[in-house]
Amino acid sequence: MEPNIFDKVHEVDLKKTMEKSYIDYAMSVIAARALPDVRDGLKPVQRRVLFSMIELNNGPDKPHRKCARIVGDTMGKYHPHGDSSIYGALVNMAQEWSTRYPLVDGHGNFGSVDGDGAAAMRYTEARLSKVSMEMLADIGKNTVDFTPNFDETEKEPVVLPARFPNLLVNGTSGIAVGMATNIPPHNLREVIGAVVKVIDNQVEENRETEMEEVLEIIKGPDFPTGATILGKMGIEEAYRTGRGKIRVRAVTDIETLPNGKSRIIVTELPYMVNKARLIEKMAELAKEKKIDGITDLRDESDRTGMRIVIELRRDVNANVILNQLLKHTQLQDTFGVIMLALVNNEPRVLNLMQMLKLYLEHQKEVVTRRTQYDLNKAEERAHILQGLLIALDNIDEVIRIIRNSQNVQIAKAELMERFGLSDVQSQAIVDMRLRALTGLEREKLENEFKELEAKIEELRAILADEKKLLGVIREEIMLISDKYGDDRRTSIGFDEFDMSMEDLIPDESTIVAMTKLGYIKRMSVDNFRSQNRGGKGIKGMQTIDQDYIEDLIMTTNHHYIMFFTNTGRVYRLKTYAIPEGSRTARGTAIINLLQLLPGESITAIIPMKEYDDDKFLFMATKNGMVKKTPMMEYANVRKNGLQAIVLREDDELIEVKATDNSKDIFLITKMGQCIRFNETDVRVTGRVSMGVIGMKLNDDDEVVGMQMDTQGEKLLIVSENGMGKRTPIDEFTPQKRGGKGVLCYKITEKTGTIVGAKLVHDDHDIMIITNEGIVIRISVEDISVIGRNTSGVKLMNIDQESDIRVASIAKVRDDGSNSEGEGMEYLDLEDEETALETEE
Repeated sequence: MEPNIFDKVHEVDLKKTMEKSYIDYAMSVIAARALPDVRDGLKPVQRRVLFSMIELNNGPDKPHRKCARIVGDTMGKYHPHGDSSIYGALVNMAQEWSTRYPLVDGHGNFGSVDGDGAAAMRYTEARLSKVSMEMLADIGKNTVDFTPNFDETEKEPVVLPARFPNLLVNGTSGIAVGMATNIPPHNLREVIGAVVKVIDNQVEENRETEMEEVLEIIKGPDFPTGATILGKMGIEEAYRTGRGKIRVRAVTDIETLPNGKSRIIVTELPYMVNKARLIEKMAELAKEKKIDGITDLRDESDRTGMRIVIELRRDVNANVILNQLLKHTQLQDTFGVIMLALVNNEPRVLNLMQMLKLYLEHQKEVVTRRTQYDLNKAEERAHILQGLLIALDNIDEVIRIIRNSQNVQIAKAELMERFGLSDVQSQAIVDMRLRALTGLEREKLENEFKELEAKIEELRAILADEKKLLGVIREEIMLISDKYGDDRRTSIGFDEFDMSMEDLIPDESTIVAMTKLGYIKRMSVDNFRSQNRGGKGIKGMQTIDQDYIEDLIMTTNHHYIMFFTNTGRVYRLKTYAIPEGSRTARGTAIINLLQLLPGESITAIIPMKEYDDDKFLFMATKNGMVKKTPMMEYANVRKNGLQAIVLREDDELIEVKATDNSKDIFLITKMGQCIRFNETDVRVTGRVSMGVIGMKLNDDDEVVGMQMDTQGEKLLIVSENGMGKRTPIDEFTPQKRGGKGVLCYKITEKTGTIVGAKLVHDDHDIMIITNEGIVIRISVEDISVIGRNTSGVKLMNIDQESDIRVASIAKVRDDGSNSEGEGMEYLDLEDEETALETEE
């Protein structure tokens, strides 16, 4: 008996078999599962789901259909894999926190940001969204190739027409074998703007588009969940090379409650971060005391939006806690960009420019094929109309021929021979209805023929000229941008480690305002204009009770600002890192920007361009101590501040100036004493010294101001009841430091104590700010010049009975550069830099 053929043992080489099988598998995962096509940005399963839905006539104008039906159709016709993976893809395309412009409009429970799964597909319903109709537009017009499905019973599209650049707009992520892709979502308007730019350059200037031009239009990824991208460096690297790391940070705000406690409010999370797991992680860190100071943690998110509240203990610095959370949790996350997509079924890492160009190539092909299809249809119809019009011209003869024919075939043959018609035309004549003989119908046919001829000409012109073709693409894509485009959700913030950020910010003049309670903002300089003496002033800032503007300085966006606090510490920021606000905005609490210690408040602000070897910082304290330290000692201020001066108990740092060791220093006290001495009297001491005695004070007296002689030739003094005067500085003779000084202001019940003193030039203006936040600005020339032992004139109308008092004064200079005489005004840098420059 012959042995059974199947009993035979086949010897195979295991290594070769494994290699072949594994490579086959890997190729299949790469080309037909995990990676998107560069043209429509879809993976096969997504494309098949969308195609099934259009086949089911499941558009946005029809009711929702059960998801099980959609999944069943997709699986049975095109995608012979598990139903859960198909439903997973469908759900992902419907979640607005996963997909920037959802392609599926879901109905029912499709999961949540907390990582809850969608309900089973038998419960949920879906239909195509409006924007996905643009993905499938014109698919019936032979715009894309079709291929047989797995069992060759149906046809499926190889790629969708994709009338907008879906790969960039919705992004994608996928892990294949030996490679992965991770493309972030983008803003539709920006991406289409970039495509239009590429078209315009080609049409108008006949040139390729530069990467720089596109980078100006596409600012960066735009995640559905919002959040903030830190810096531009990662974005630019990703766009130029196809790979890059983008740091994404949650949007947080620190609120100070009336009882003195702070809390951190989180309103937007980085893309793909699971909120529930994030809160769990925070709770764990607080429990294990890795982060100390969180007293309560709750999720207050609702339909209106996300809100996570982190309440803090009274004695901790909210900024420090926030930084720890950013470091240890996904409040700050990295999005690793790998722009890998299939080009002609081969995986390639693409840069931004290549993606846009490949998309445009695809659009050219789609529009060319659609135009060709429309042209063929129009030509066929025109051909038939031609025949019908010939028949109508010779209707009697046509009727005779048809009547005398034995059957349709003979009639057709005779018509073709008699009038030289084609088979199609004669068939149309035979099928013609009698109503076509009426006058109106005839006119209709003639009009249709005319319109068709015009249309054919236009379609041929498009096919003949690539620029016309690009014009058609441009017009259609702009319509999509107008219809579906929206504003950016993700903002691009600063990154202290990314120096390229600075180049994006114009180095222009700006005003920084800071209030007594520590709110700070940056404003443009054209917010302030001059008024006359004795006026009421303008509202300078929306303040809360008992708060008022304490410091107004003029600087530029790229300068450092040094913040000195009452406890003798110093912090610093770049000016542009201070959020911008309008004239009446309250600003941001400084605690959001600097890691101040409890009970610490800012007493002096110094703008600084660069650190010089031969410059010094001169400090004065409330109790009359002074100190001079080389500026270089403050060149590297850490984030958590630096000790600037050592203070005795109950003493506070009140003023800091930048000097060059040649100035006379004026110290003015609350009770009207003033001392003038040269700064060479004060020996140079180190950063952590206490300094030396500058002025001896009476028991209830304290220093309210320090000025340098180069800041002006007259001393302006303002008291709390709005009185003031100017006294020439020659009346103050220089003496040694450590004395009592001389009387500089006569204090009476009418004047109240001194709140501020500034050295001024005649061309200065002065801003006087009350504790209610009212600002008045007057020209210094309007203020009387009188001797030392006097009280001055009324500068601001203040009701003696009320609680209103002058809180502080700021000096402004008008350079009269404007043609209307309303010059550009700016608040003096307390003249540090200007004074140094004028002298030299």
